[in-house]
Order: sequence, then C-alpha cells, then structure tokens
Amino acid sequence: MPASPPSRSRKRWYLYGAVAFGLAAAVWYFGFGTKPAKKRPLQPAWAGSEWPQLVPVRTVVAQVQDLPVHLKAIGTVVPLNTVTVKSRVDGQLARVGFEEGGRVERGQVLAEIDPVPYQISLAQGEGQLQQTAARAQSARSDLVRIRDLHAKTLVTDQELEAQQALVAEREGALAVDQARVDNARLQLAYTRIEAPIAGRAGLRRIDAGNLVRQSDAGGLVVITQTRPIAVQFTIPEVDLPRVLDPFRAGEGLVVEAWDRTDKTVLATGVLKTLDNQIDVATGTLRLKAEFANDDERLFPNQFVNVRLRVRTLAKVVVIPSVAVQFGSRGTYVYAIDAKKKAAIRDVVLGPTDGVLQAVTKGLQPGDLVVLEGLDRLREGSGVVLVDDSAPAPASVSAAAAPVAASAPVAKP
Repeated sequence: MPASPPSRSRKRWYLYGAVAFGLAAAVWYFGFGTKPAKKRPLQPAWAGSEWPQLVPVRTVVAQVQDLPVHLKAIGTVVPLNTVTVKSRVDGQLARVGFEEGGRVERGQVLAEIDPVPYQISLAQGEGQLQQTAARAQSARSDLVRIRDLHAKTLVTDQELEAQQALVAEREGALAVDQARVDNARLQLAYTRIEAPIAGRAGLRRIDAGNLVRQSDAGGLVVITQTRPIAVQFTIPEVDLPRVLDPFRAGEGLVVEAWDRTDKTVLATGVLKTLDNQIDVATGTLRLKAEFANDDERLFPNQFVNVRLRVRTLAKVVVIPSVAVQFGSRGTYVYAIDAKKKAAIRDVVLGPTDGVLQAVTKGLQPGDLVVLEGLDRLREGSGVVLVDDSAPAPASVSAAAAPVAASAPVAKP
C-alpha cells in the first residue's frame, strides 16, 4: 500500500516548533547576548585614576590663638557737643568769616555785625561817666573841707551829714554810669560772633547784608564737635553683668565701630559711660563709647555696627565660622585625614567673633577642616586639596564638559 501523506496536525506542530525556536533565539540574543562595554569617562588630571572621582576641596588648618568675645549692637554716632550759634545783639550782618562745612576753632570769628551803633552808644556812656566822675570828685573834695571846718566847730553836724550823703549819691551815680559803659562795651564785643567750641560748621543759615536779631530761632550756623565723637548703642539687660563687672573694675572695654556691611572697621574707641536705668519698654540699657575720630570717618547721626569686647579667650582652637555645618546630628565639620579621606567630626562650639569660631571639643590644633566643596562630600569621600596644586572647583565642570561630550555612546 502506498504511504499516506502526513496529517495536517503534524504540520501544525512543526510550525509551532519553528516559531518557538525563533522566539527563544531572539530572547537569548537580546537578553543574554554580549553588549559593547561602556567606557568610563576620562577624568581630569588632578583627579588621578581613582573611581569614584575625587572631590576638590579647599581646607583650612585649625589653629590655637586668643579669641576676643564681643557683644554686637547697632549704634548711632552722636557728637559730644552741638551748638547753634546765634547773635546776642540786633543789627545788620556785615561779614561772614567761616567756610561752610569747614573746621572752626574755639574763639574763631564767625561773623561780624555792624558795630557803629554800638560804638556810638559806648561813646555816649563814656561821656556820661566822665561827667558823673567829675561831680563825684567835687563832692569828695567838699567833704574833706567840711570835715576840717567841722573839727573847728565852724559847720554844724547837719551840714557834714548832708555832704556825706551827697558824696554817696555821686558815687552811686558813678557806679551806675560805669555799669552802663561796661554794658555798652559788652554789646560792642557781641558784634563779633565767635565760635564757642571747636568743631565742624554746617551750612550757613543767613547771608551777609541781612538784619540779624537775637530772637532768630535758626541762628547763623550749627557747629558740631567731631573730634572726639561718641557712639550710642544698647545692649540687652541679660548681657549687663558681662559689661558692668569689668567696667566697674576699671577695665577699658574696647569698642569697635563697623560700617553697614559689617566688613570694615571705621574706628576704635573705649566704653565711656552707662545709663543709670534700664528701659522697661525694650529691656535694654543705653551705653556710650568715645572715639578720637582724628580722621573723621565717623559722621554725626551715622548708623554703625558696634562690637563691644567684653573679654578675650586665651589659647583656644579656632576655625572659620563658614566651615561649621548644622544638621540633625548637631554641629559638625568635615575633616581630612592623612589618606585624604573626608570624615565627619562632631564639634562643640564656643563663642564667635563673626569670622572665627571657637571649638571647645572635637578638633585638635593642626587638623585640616574643609572650607569649600562641602556640598559634594560624604563620609569617606576621597578628596584632592585645591590649596596645593589643583585647580579651583569652578574649573572642574569646565574640564569635565568636553570629556562627557567626547565619550562614546553605546549601541545595542
């Protein structure tokens, strides 16, 4: 008998087997087949050949030094003396003898008022004084003669007493006229307006030729003493013992005046006085410091940042304040060990002066502390010290950019 052709079911099974084989081959090829290995990006020369890449950091050495402790406040520059110069007599302003904004010395003539009316008044008073003096001298001479006659009983007691009364009257009139002359001379002297203090003159408030009166409220000019000068500031009452004890002990507490940015010292002075009561509304006490201000960098009514030095810590470990980190674990710093690995150090902080921070526990003198590059650091991270010969961290991204652009792209 002839062989029968294969059934349709057997052909169907052959087809299923071929499809399954193709799927298995595809899965193996795409899932388990070899792929081109990705090449590691080239590293900058300063990073060496280690992986992961080293972190560039800038460090500072923990040092031992004396650290001054300050109280900080906001103060106002106030002059020790301010005088509004006014005329003490009425008259026409004949001359102005000072420069606006310039320095004036005590006794310097600032202005002159027309003196002629006062010179005439003085001359009249002196003439009247001479007349009264002559009458008084005549009465004294008559008194001498009457006393001689009274001794010889040639005149009565009543005549002697009358002459004595006349002499007393003439002498009284002489004293009145002398006072009038002195007053006229004083009024004449007031026509020369002199500086009562040394300082810096402001803008003049009246020009020559104008009529000046004693009642003028604005005066001629305001003189402000600028050398020396004072700064007034306040401290909280809780800090009062830190200031009061050394101040009463006679210690000269140093006060520094800084500019608004708190970056430049304008002047250095000493604490001069304390107010006699605490302001109950603010809980603060007013203090006043005095500055020589020879260069006049402090200007009246200027706002300054004040640092009052209350004590000095001797031989403490200090680092820059910006190196200290704050987190959930407390205060810590990143220190670099001998293998140039970053390690977290928990530290206990002491006082600070704003730039330097005292560390009472957690660091030893000579320890390397990370100052810049903290954002990329982790415990045990390898570092390269920018302080030595490495480029600045800003150049790291610039060096890595061309490397990333030239790295080969893996293809499946």
